[in-house]
Amino acid sequence: MLTSTVCAAVSAAGLGIAALTAYRKRFLAATRIAAFSLIPIGLVMTGVIDWVTNIVFKPTVWAGFGLLALSFLLFMLSRAVERRRGGIGARKDRKAAGGATPDAVAPGASVPSLGAGRTADRPAGKGKAPQASGAPKDDFSDIEAILKKHGI
Repeated sequence: MLTSTVCAAVSAAGLGIAALTAYRKRFLAATRIAAFSLIPIGLVMTGVIDWVTNIVFKPTVWAGFGLLALSFLLFMLSRAVERRRGGIGARKDRKAAGGATPDAVAPGASVPSLGAGRTADRPAGKGKAPQASGAPKDDFSDIEAILKKHGI
């Protein structure tokens, strides 16, 4: 009952301020003030205020919020510990991998991707003679293989 009275007083005060603003020929601002001042009485009439006061003043509701917060805290704590350990079974995976490092360049990479001054270490194709070291590298066999694969 007290909340309904307070909301009605706030709405009445807001409508009074809106009337004064409209008297000063500021109709757009007066319309906004009137819209905001009608919200509290609208909330009382729909029952939202009673619902909120029932939630705020019941200890069982607060105990429920506390349990939800505890659940969230435990979940985030378990995620943090899992990340710190590196996930489930990650230590075994790292130990099994040992010192193996991935290659910086794919085994069949073309010469330009290796960078300046480096050459590809790949076996010569069937029936092809190795190129002389002074000859230019015009080996388009990988491109031809791709084109043949796609039927071009």
